[in-house]
Amino acid sequence: MNPLKYSITFACYNQVNYTRQCIDSMVKHGLDVSRLVVVDNGSSDDTKNYLNTLPLGGRIFNKSNLGCGVAWNQGALALQSEWTIIMNNDVLVSRGWVENLIDVAEANGLKIISPALIEGPLDYDFDAFAEDAMVKMKDALRIGGRHAVCLAVHESVWLEIGYFQPIPKLLGYEDTMFFHEVDKARIPIGMTGRSWLHHYGSITQSALKQERGLSEKDGLGNRRNYRLLQQGWLERKLKKIKKLRQIQSWCAQETRQFGMSMHGGREHGRFSWK
Repeated sequence: MNPLKYSITFACYNQVNYTRQCIDSMVKHGLDVSRLVVVDNGSSDDTKNYLNTLPLGGRIFNKSNLGCGVAWNQGALALQSEWTIIMNNDVLVSRGWVENLIDVAEANGLKIISPALIEGPLDYDFDAFAEDAMVKMKDALRIGGRHAVCLAVHESVWLEIGYFQPIPKLLGYEDTMFFHEVDKARIPIGMTGRSWLHHYGSITQSALKQERGLSEKDGLGNRRNYRLLQQGWLERKLKKIKKLRQIQSWCAQETRQFGMSMHGGREHGRFSWK
């Protein structure tokens, strides 16, 4: 695949070791990092020095933490392409992850697509697991499935609904609002078993909570952000129930067919499927 067809961006805030692991895994699997734009949201650790050693396609250093929405927009606009991959920095990628994501999206008429993922500690051989999983589940597809750990967005989506809400106070809620607009516009979206990531699990958000004296159960953003969706309590409740039932149905179907699902977790050295 022509690397000019896509660009990749992620935001980071401290946690330089996770950023390094993420980029190392990209390089290991053949990514030209000139297609990567990293947006640093005011890190105080060695993140800036590390990023300055890399031949990136772009690096943006914000003076303070402007939130994910602002940073994602900065990265997407800094290196525009047909497909923009927005992702977390606390992930590892697998062989062919970009090409497989875009190939599946184009073959199925999807404008946004997310990879399958395992979340939790890296206490297993992820590369070996991903090689087996992408073959076993190469035709598995969740139409309507999505997550914000990683999503490839076609350029037509920006023209249809715009970018992420650039409001720092939305910390942790930007993806919900974006997916809300995606659903309203009926933009085709999905999740594929042909591309896999390992996700350590909200490392940056955990760091922000610790910095602000919040517990892991607390949300980062205003707990009343849901009002921005302009939905009543009952409508939100019914949509949540419908979403949970759909996820349970996908998981049950996939585990029957493949012995695993597109969303797994590591608990006590074992996989659990979601």
